[in-house]
Parts: sequence; C-alpha cells; structure tokens
Amino acid sequence: MQFNDTTYWLKNVRVPASLLAEVPENAERTWEDLVMVDLEVRDGAIGQIVASSQNPETGNVPGLNLRGGQLWPCFVDLHTHLDKGHVWDRSPNPDGSFNGAIETCDRDASQYWDAEDIYRRMEFGLKCSYAHGTKAIRTHLDYLGKHLPDSWEVFTTLREEWQDKILLQGVSLVLIDRFGTPEGEKLADRLAEIGGIMGGMPQMNVDLDKQLDRVFSLAMERRLDLDFHTDESGNPEAMTVRHVAAAALRHQFSGKIICGHCCSLAVQSPEEVKQTLELVREAGIAIVSLPTCNLYLQDRQPGRTPRWRGVTLLQEIKAAGIPVALASDNCRDPFYGFGDRDMLEVFTMAVRIGHLDMPYGDWPRAVTSTPLT
Repeated sequence: MQFNDTTYWLKNVRVPASLLAEVPENAERTWEDLVMVDLEVRDGAIGQIVASSQNPETGNVPGLNLRGGQLWPCFVDLHTHLDKGHVWDRSPNPDGSFNGAIETCDRDASQYWDAEDIYRRMEFGLKCSYAHGTKAIRTHLDYLGKHLPDSWEVFTTLREEWQDKILLQGVSLVLIDRFGTPEGEKLADRLAEIGGIMGGMPQMNVDLDKQLDRVFSLAMERRLDLDFHTDESGNPEAMTVRHVAAAALRHQFSGKIICGHCCSLAVQSPEEVKQTLELVREAGIAIVSLPTCNLYLQDRQPGRTPRWRGVTLLQEIKAAGIPVALASDNCRDPFYGFGDRDMLEVFTMAVRIGHLDMPYGDWPRAVTSTPLT
C-alpha cells in the first residue's frame, strides 16, 4: 500500500463507540463497546466510516486490513510539566515523597536550568508525546525568578517549531499569592502577550479568598483562562477547589477553568464531597486527574504500604456532571520517576486504578475529546 495516496481505506478496525459521532448501522459491537468499522481516509481527513460487514468493494482504492486492531483519535494531554521532565538520571527523588520532589526539583533547577537545558528536555518530551500519538499538550511552566525568561522563551520557540505536529499551550505555575505583587502582575501581562494561561497553586490559609479574588481580577482584565493545581495531598482539610469554585461564582467568570489533582476529595466525608462537587459543577469547572503521578507520590511513608491510591473521585466527579479528563503530569523527574509521555499507558493505568471498566462507557473521551471542550 502507498500511504501517500490521497484516498485509502483502513479496514476491519475497532473504534470505541463513545468516540464516534454516529455508530454505523449493523456494525459489529463487542462487550467492551468497541465497534468494527472500515474507515476511509481522503486527502488526510476521514471521508466516511462504515460497518466492516457492509463495506462495498473498494476497487482500485488501496486498503490496509488491521485485523481487528483498535484505532483511536490522537490524544490530548491536558496537564504536563515539560520543563521539569527527564532529569531523573541526574536528580532522582531520594525518598519518593512530595517534599523530596519539591526540594530535588528546586536543586536541579538552580544547578542546571538554562535555555539550552530546558529546550533539550522539552523538545525530547515533545518527541516522546508525538511518537505515542499525542496531538495537543498543555504544559505548566515553573516560575523560578531569573529562569522565567528562559522557560517562556523556550516554550514560545518550541510552540512555533512544533505547530504543524503538536498544539502547545503554556500555563504559569506559581503560588497564587505571587499575583498580589507587582512581579505577579507583570507575569499576568506576559501571559496575555504570548497567549498563555494563568495558573498557580492555591493553598489553604486565611487570605485564600482574597488571593483568589486577585487572580480572577487579573485574568478577567486580560481575558485569560485559568488552570489551578488544587488539593494535591491526602489532607481532608484541603479544600482549595471549593474556594476556586466559589470565587468563579463571585466574579461570574466566563472563561475556562481547569482544576488538577483534587486528591483530598477521596479522603473527605460524603457530605463535604457533595457540597464541593455541587459548587464545581455550578461554576463550570472541569477536573483533570493525574493518576500515575498521584499514585506515585500520595500516601507514601517509609516502610508502610499505602492505604489509598492517591487519585481523586473520578467516577463521582463524572456522575455529578462535571467534565473529567486524564493526563500524564510529570515524566522521569522527581515527581514521577517513570513514564514515556504515553497517554495510552496513562489511560490504561487510570482504568486499573479507578475501576473505569465494567463498563468502560465513554471513559476513552477523557484522553481525547473531553480535554478539547
């Protein structure tokens, strides 16, 4: 088969039914809700999808028989840290803990991070993602004082260089109290200038609502979307996602808001969870879970088997009518010592960790179409 032909068929492929706008009539359907179809590719786009059993002869049009193999759309990786990635060989986490990850990453950044180092590692991460079928990536970029221009300049360079292969978005990563300073306002202006997303880490404190009000005001003035790291711990008192939702409602925020992690929901009472999820749904917030990294870091104590999986309430969030996505987060760095930017691996692990099978339902959308909405 000549793959440079303008029209060809991919025959006898199984596609998750949830990823099809319409399931072809009479298509064979498995108990996992995979549909057997033939797919026509015309000028680089899908021309038509028909049931394999109903497909007419394709004549001289070339075709490839995939013999029941699965075919998915490209992945969307909604939450990554390309600037941190692939430093494990030089800076491993000494004890696998969250605090160990922060301290090790800070040391690595102060010792090694410059424009050349950041570019080399970020580019390698993009190559890994592309090889594994990812088409769009959102990466958080740490605020590290003098390293900020390097990170964002590298990001904008790579965004341009990779624009024909991967759609790349950038998000700031700071403690949100920084936005209450002149330095934080300059960062917000920089994000608006380069088409970035305002992001940060809210922490439970007496000034949290005031800090969030400042973030929302800056974002609204500059028409920026928001992306927060929320409640990445097993502390049941951590409820920053609830405060984010309340702030969004106070400000009648019309932009998009993503909250990542939300681990502490899994150790809170049903009453607290219900109250939080109602606010999150009302505020129009989407949740992104990072199952591999949270499994690695959360509830880690020396000499003790973890008692919980570190992952947020995936099924309950989805049942509450809140969009929920899955993403890769960190890769071969102090926050997660494994991985290869493979979103199929992320999905597979999420299914096992969160029991997202029996039935699989529309969970395949969590790594494909849901992050795009």
